[in-house]
Amino acid sequence: MVVLHIGDVVGKPGRRTLRELLPGLIEEHAPELVIVNGENIAGGTGITASTAEELFTAGADCITTGNHVWAQREAYELVEKDSRVLRPANYPPGTPGGGAIVLPARRGDVPVGVINLCGRVFMRELDCPFRGADAILEWLREETPVVIVDFHAEATSEKQALGRHLDGRVSAVVGTHTHVQTADERVLPGGTAYVTDVGMTGPSESIIGVEVEPVLKRFIMQIPARFKPPRSGPTILCGVAVDIDPATGRAWTIRRIRHELAAP
Repeated sequence: MVVLHIGDVVGKPGRRTLRELLPGLIEEHAPELVIVNGENIAGGTGITASTAEELFTAGADCITTGNHVWAQREAYELVEKDSRVLRPANYPPGTPGGGAIVLPARRGDVPVGVINLCGRVFMRELDCPFRGADAILEWLREETPVVIVDFHAEATSEKQALGRHLDGRVSAVVGTHTHVQTADERVLPGGTAYVTDVGMTGPSESIIGVEVEPVLKRFIMQIPARFKPPRSGPTILCGVAVDIDPATGRAWTIRRIRHELAAP
């Protein structure tokens, strides 16, 4: 079975790119599940009900998020109402929504588990993602052998460490958050597919998806600047396709996906 994971969708340009390119990817790879990270889909920061629906309409089966999940007020109600929209599972108990789910495959009989976690290095301190994953897997692996982890983290070392920690116990650990696709995709010795960062879906003439000048101003002048995606220009879609043995949950291959889309 194949699972597609599409990297962080940024604002309206990212949503347009996903809408135009994802149907072709689904036809090409025939995935059993499509996971899309959507924590930046609403104006470049956060998620709303209407923007989440755009992703589902485009072909997403599950939306993961990260440290910007609460940037829009309506996200609190969204994650409570729609279990397909995950927030990181290592938020403290009592936080709205859920961080893991088991979803039916599009055609096959083996469902797919999805876990969303957030890192702690150079980010807000949350509960331990390593122990959090262990606790979730105690019940999730009773439901299915196929489990995909979206690890939304800053530090490469923390991402690699979680990949090693979960090797042989999940089908894939896919890194998100930094918006730059890495070239280290591989299947670890225990059968877990891994990539440090899947990349982003959004404006390519940008700095990680937002306008260049405000970012330069903040770095050079050290004063606050408002970040937003460029209104026009070319875009990219980044992701991975993971080929998995549905009987064991072990990954056979992981392939990077990167497609460019000209400005409309």
